[in-house]
Amino acid sequence: MVVCFLIHTLCPVSALSAGETRILYARVFGPETGDGCGFTPEQRRLMQKEKLHVVARQVRSAVALSREASGSLCVEAVLGEEAAALGEADSGVFSLGNAELFPDRSVVLWLGVQSLVFTLVCRPHENLLLAEGTLRNIARHCLEELRLLGPGAEVLLKSDRVDALLHRLLPHGQLLFLNHRFVLALDKEIANYVSK
Repeated sequence: MVVCFLIHTLCPVSALSAGETRILYARVFGPETGDGCGFTPEQRRLMQKEKLHVVARQVRSAVALSREASGSLCVEAVLGEEAAALGEADSGVFSLGNAELFPDRSVVLWLGVQSLVFTLVCRPHENLLLAEGTLRNIARHCLEELRLLGPGAEVLLKSDRVDALLHRLLPHGQLLFLNHRFVLALDKEIANYVSK
């Protein structure tokens, strides 16, 4: 099962310092955990928000190290070059220890596309190849259909469309094995929904 999905910035935004990242979209799957006993709903929400920020910072560090090692830089987005940007995207995986941020050990998969990072946090028993394929599929739809790399793209204003994508591609946080025909039908359904 997928624990959460994030879209966050990689390159510094003018309002942020060089070491910060901004979470543009976050979706947590699964039931409430018992780690918030005795706290108000607002305190639990703030604790969850801080956990997601910790994951985003760790992913940002991993992407920065990967790009530094490969010698690639964070480049500006070009509208219409989504497929090329996705093909050149950096990706990686790392593990979060037992109860470090979530009740159990978790695995973090990330995909850095220019100035954005798409992140999945999964349970350790999940099929990582399937999770990576799902993450790339979600990123492809977000980039192509929602034009997230375009100038002035506001992910915050398109959160309902990202929710619809996740509902179809990652229902209730479950990774799906998809055959070619189902993928084509799903792509058509998503394109029809997003064009509305």
